Amino acid sequence: MNKPIRTVSIFCMFLFLALMANVTYLQFWRSEELNKDPRNARVAAAAFSRERGLIQVGEDPIARSVPVDDQYKYLRVYPGKELYAPVTGYLQLGSQTGLERSQNEVLSGEDPRLFVNRLVDLLKGDTNQGGNVSLTLDPKAQRAAYRALRDTVGPDGEGSVVAIQPKTGRILAMVSFPSYDPNELASHSRDVREKAYDRLDANEHQPLLNRAIQTRLFPGSTFKVVTAAAAIEEGLYNQDDQVPSGATWQAPGTSGSQNVIDNEGRSGCSPAEISFAAAMENSCNTAFAKMAVKLGPKKLRETAEAFGFNSDYLEDLGPQARSVFPKEVVDTIDGEPQDPRELNDAETARSGFGQFSVQATPLQMAMVVSAIANRGGLMRPYLVDQIQTASFDVLETTEPEKLRDAISPQTAAQLTDLLVSTVDDGTASPAAIDGVKVAGKTGTAQRGVEGKAPYGWFVSFAPAENAEVAVAVMIQEAPGKEIAGGQLGGPIAKAVMEAVLNK
Repeated sequence: MNKPIRTVSIFCMFLFLALMANVTYLQFWRSEELNKDPRNARVAAAAFSRERGLIQVGEDPIARSVPVDDQYKYLRVYPGKELYAPVTGYLQLGSQTGLERSQNEVLSGEDPRLFVNRLVDLLKGDTNQGGNVSLTLDPKAQRAAYRALRDTVGPDGEGSVVAIQPKTGRILAMVSFPSYDPNELASHSRDVREKAYDRLDANEHQPLLNRAIQTRLFPGSTFKVVTAAAAIEEGLYNQDDQVPSGATWQAPGTSGSQNVIDNEGRSGCSPAEISFAAAMENSCNTAFAKMAVKLGPKKLRETAEAFGFNSDYLEDLGPQARSVFPKEVVDTIDGEPQDPRELNDAETARSGFGQFSVQATPLQMAMVVSAIANRGGLMRPYLVDQIQTASFDVLETTEPEKLRDAISPQTAAQLTDLLVSTVDDGTASPAAIDGVKVAGKTGTAQRGVEGKAPYGWFVSFAPAENAEVAVAVMIQEAPGKEIAGGQLGGPIAKAVMEAVLNK
C-alpha cells in the first residue's frame, strides 16, 4: 500500500473511531439526560402523544390532558386557571414549570414506581398513561386566600398567602398574585404560546413568579417573633417580665438621625421599661432592637436558622428562594472588599425587627408560626400528598417529617400567649375570630427606598391551643392604599383560617 492510501486509511479509521465514541457517549452516557431535557423535540412530541396524569386537589383535577385532533393527540388544560397556576405551572412544547416540571416523571408515566403499569400497557397494546399527583391544598382555603388577597391589593397589586397545617407540614394554601392563565401557554399553537408568554413576561407585576417561594423581602415586625423566641429560649426574659423599651434608641457606635430607631408613633412603647406582652402587642421596635443586641447576632442567627432561614426545605416544588439571616458583612474601602466580619450592634438591632439584611419568603414566615403552633416542632412543608396510578391506585403517600425542634415546648407556649394577647389587645386584632383563640403578629417593613410604600406582613395561627392552620400573608404592592400589615393582612389571614376551621 502506497503512502497516500495508507494516510487516507488511517485518517478514515480515526474518523470512524471518533464517530463510534460520540455515538456511545450520546446513547449510553448522556441518554437519560437528553431524554429528560424538555428542549428535546422528540421527547416533547412523545409527551404530548400520550395521556399525561392528573394534578388533583381533592377529587377535582386542576391539570389534565384532553384528546385533540392534531399531531400531538393530547392537550394539557388547567380548569383552575389563575387560582392554581403558580403551583401547577404549565406544560408546553419545550418547557415545563411548577409541579408539571418537578413531578414530570410521575405525570409522564416514566417514574420507576409506574413500571408495572407501563408493562401492562405494553402487553395490552395500550398507550402508556401517566400517574396522578394528588395535592395537600384545601380548595376552600385556596379560594379564600386568592379572593381576599385579590380584593385587598387590587388589580395592580402584588402579594402572596401561604397556609400550613402545623402538625404535619401539609401546605393548605399557596397563592401568588397577580397570577396567569396557563391554558394559553399550553396551547399547541406556537403563535398563541409565544404571544401569551411575551405579554406575561413583559408585565411589570411579574405574574409568572410564584411569590410564595420565589420572592423574599424584609419581614419587618413579623421577625420579632423570632427575636422573642431567641430571648425566651436563651433565658433573658420570660413572658411575664419587663423589657427595656423607650420612645427612641440609637445603637452604640452609631451617629446621625438616620440611625435612630423609633416606634413610628406608638406611645405604648415610650416608657423605659414595659411588659413583654406590651412590647409584642404594640410592636415596639426599640424593645426588640435592644433585645437583639443583648442576645447578640450569633444567637439570633442560630434561632432564625432553627426556623429554616439560610436553608432549603421544600422538596416537591421549585425553584425556591432561600430566606436569609446575614452570616457576615463585607465592607468596602475605596472599592476594595475587606475581610468578612460579624454584624455590629447597629446591624443586629435592625435585624431584630426584620430589617437590615434579613429577608424571608411567605413560606418561611408561615413555617415560623407553624413551628410555634406545633409546640416548637418544625415540620417539613410539602405539597404532594399522594402519587397514584392512572386508575387512582395509591403508590405512595407522603409521611410528615419533623425537621427539628426549632424551640422548646415551654418557649412555644410563652410565645403563643404573647401572640394571643397581640390579637386580643394589640395590633393584630383584625384577625380575631369570634369564639376562637387566634395568635398573630403584624409586620410593616420599610423598603429602604425613599418615597416607596412599605411591605405589609401578617402571620397567625388558630386555634391557639391546638392549631389546625398557620398563615403568612405578604403584601408587596397595594396601589392607592396605605400599607399596614394588620389592617390589610389581618382580614386576609382571618378569611383563610375561617375557611379551614369552618368545614
